[in-house]
Amino acid sequence: MRAMGTDELTDNPIIELEHKTDSGLGGRANLGVIVLSSDQTLEYEFRSLLDFKGVAFYHSRIPNEMEITKETLAKMEEELPEVASILPKSFNFSAIGYGCTSGATIIGEDQVEKAIQKVHPGTPCSNPLTACKAALRALGLKRIGLLTPYDPAITAEMRDNLSDNGFTIPITGSFFESDDFVVGRISSESILKSVLKIGACEECDGVFVSCTNLRVVSVIEEAESRLGKPVTSSNHALAWHLLRLSGIKDCPENLGSLFQKQLKE
Repeated sequence: MRAMGTDELTDNPIIELEHKTDSGLGGRANLGVIVLSSDQTLEYEFRSLLDFKGVAFYHSRIPNEMEITKETLAKMEEELPEVASILPKSFNFSAIGYGCTSGATIIGEDQVEKAIQKVHPGTPCSNPLTACKAALRALGLKRIGLLTPYDPAITAEMRDNLSDNGFTIPITGSFFESDDFVVGRISSESILKSVLKIGACEECDGVFVSCTNLRVVSVIEEAESRLGKPVTSSNHALAWHLLRLSGIKDCPENLGSLFQKQLKE
């Protein structure tokens, strides 16, 4: 141990102390997420969804318009690499997600992955649409009730995307809301009532609630209990998918049926 100071004759030197380093907060996994600047919900829900010892979650925010349209969603593609670069490479991310279901639908899932991997090559990537498909396969679901907040044009794009990937969508509901600020203020009670209404359709065997800005996680267990069917959402599926891509196989009992499942090969 040595004493140092700006003046070697000082009577009050600064003492250099020994220290050790460890693997940091993310000893098991460091997860990165790109969040919309207008999103009020994702970080809040991820705090409970990623509450695992040794798992750390870091986010950056991407500029977006408050009005959700195909045109405003498409604009985000060119911003993705720059925003991904705010997530430091030195953190050695286990997986990185883009937190926008409608954006991934309009931009394209492969394009989102390429944009992120320009900065983080080789890092597993996800988004809520890709995560949704992985979640539905893990749950063994084929006939899905779809609930969104979007205007009909964007909802139709998402429904068509799921249909093109082997899922049947017998019933679709929407809040017809294109203002993302308002979407973040839709009550969980309203969401639960809508999930129960959509999920009551006998032709569907599960429900997916799209949009990272909707407050869904707190009602998933109740919805599943009352419907007797699996329910997942954009944030719920994305958090699960990022964990599984990172090799985290924990199965907490308080996060719904999806978190009891592993990825399908």
